[in-house]
Amino acid sequence: MPKRLLLIMNPCAGMKRANKYLADILSLFTGFGYENIVYMTSTKGDGTRLAREKSKEADLVVCIGGDGTLNEVIMGLMEAGVQKPIGYIPAGSTNDLATSLKLSKNIMQAAKDIMVGKPSRYDVGCFNGRTFCYIASFGAFTRVSYTTPQNTKNYLGHLAYVLEGMKDIPSIKPVRLRVEVNGVTYEDDYIFGAFSNATSIGGILTMDPSIVKMDDGLLEMVLIRFPQNPVEWSRILFSLNQQQYDPELISFCLTGEAKIYANKSVPWTLDGEYSEGTDYIEIHTVPNAMELITSPRRKVPAEKQ
Repeated sequence: MPKRLLLIMNPCAGMKRANKYLADILSLFTGFGYENIVYMTSTKGDGTRLAREKSKEADLVVCIGGDGTLNEVIMGLMEAGVQKPIGYIPAGSTNDLATSLKLSKNIMQAAKDIMVGKPSRYDVGCFNGRTFCYIASFGAFTRVSYTTPQNTKNYLGHLAYVLEGMKDIPSIKPVRLRVEVNGVTYEDDYIFGAFSNATSIGGILTMDPSIVKMDDGLLEMVLIRFPQNPVEWSRILFSLNQQQYDPELISFCLTGEAKIYANKSVPWTLDGEYSEGTDYIEIHTVPNAMELITSPRRKVPAEKQ
């Protein structure tokens, strides 16, 4: 009996560059002995529904799209209580998770790596019961990912995020919140905050790869205080660029859970997708919840110190 492969594809992801390779991808998978079952997403939530309803009969689930599509697929598997290896062909505009995992950005190479690679387990996060693969964030630039028009993203790719983010600069306002982690309370006015499990955030902020370990049950918390003058702006930018976090302006720690008290008018993004704000948020990790196939060429990151 042939093995069954469930392929869930977002045909509108990124610059639609994966679409022209679909026949070649299916031919490749067939050559490795798979019977392909293909579904296209057409609206938000389709990836979750399809993974939840169709994954039980599959031996392998492959997702083609951006981080948001992968988020939906993983959420669907978790809702179904199904443990299946997942192959990810990154075809979005930014592909933060793929960057962190060093997955190939070449469509056909990524497909080949799924066939010859091995599955590894990674943590996911939980935001008031909603799953996120690699980041929950608020503040400056977080709304860019869900407000940038799809046709602009398709035309300009990652540059669209950068340009849209620049529009936010004149209107950036402080976000007041309190965070309780590891027995410590952080409370201030912040310009940006994130709980992440990746080395790349929005394709703009890069975390130290020697610190980020995606299977240790911990998230990296970054809270950037709202700058009071141009000098503090410069210090923040220099600190982020050097990955040496200025303790007076940037709070950084590793944590498995956090309690957050915030203004419910402040929206969040989960893996680039909009999440409505609320006045109380609980974030925690779900260890080893996703089983992703990575490239056999990928180097194992250094242990956290």
